[in-house]
Amino acid sequence: MGENSARKNVGVVMEEFVKAALAEDVGRGDLYALVEPAIDASAKIVAKSDGVVAGVKYVDVLAKIENFEINWLKNDSDGFIRGEILANIKADSHTLLRCERTILDMLLHASSIATLTRKYVDLIEPYGVKLLDTRKTRPLLRVFEKYATRKGGAVNHRMGLDDSLMIKDTHLKTIKDLKAYIAIARKNIPFTAKIEIEAETLEIAKEAMNARCDIVMCDNMTPEEVKEVVMYRNEYFPHILLEASGNISLQSIESYAQTGVDAISSGSLIHQANWIDLSMKMD
Repeated sequence: MGENSARKNVGVVMEEFVKAALAEDVGRGDLYALVEPAIDASAKIVAKSDGVVAGVKYVDVLAKIENFEINWLKNDSDGFIRGEILANIKADSHTLLRCERTILDMLLHASSIATLTRKYVDLIEPYGVKLLDTRKTRPLLRVFEKYATRKGGAVNHRMGLDDSLMIKDTHLKTIKDLKAYIAIARKNIPFTAKIEIEAETLEIAKEAMNARCDIVMCDNMTPEEVKEVVMYRNEYFPHILLEASGNISLQSIESYAQTGVDAISSGSLIHQANWIDLSMKMD
């Protein structure tokens, strides 16, 4: 019952998002449709650059709402190369042309994020390290953008403040006794919720572990500093998870993966994703 309800809620959120995206583009109506009656039409979505597909589920929702037929040749998470056809679409001309930009924008936005995410994943996969996304998303686009990172191979990390108790440097300024705070927190937060503490130095990481947190985030540390935290964790608190974060790029992520951390998080999966190139061609 609960699972079905959750799925239904996700479906409602997706449908509302897609309707809003279409309405934003169409406005009061497509002026093209005022000129001539609709005819049967078909089109292809063509890749004009290499990438990873994301956005299929959202376009499928649009197809259901607008009653057009779409046949996918690529699925979410599939790679593609320039020149490949991702999908064939059939609809009346008014519907097809009214939905064109919304179809492409959803695919472009999601696929661009998935494409960059896959590059990060490929670099750290040999080390068995998980790639996490962050809450650095565009306002009101969190579900959509985190869906895109997931299709690129990342693991969603904290959809919101209610997912886990994250104690960042700003929080630490307000906490006098970290150990006492965590002891009280355990009695108040959900049983399954984890406590993660951000640490910018080895000393803060040690304090966090001794306070019995679940996860330590090594924030803005060098790979060498992270290795020291890993060594301390392995010796005294092997059950505690370690995450590396903070200005980690494609150029540096492999060096962090080699430190022995369990996961690496990066906001750049989303805010540094450059748009790939897709287009719709009428048959």
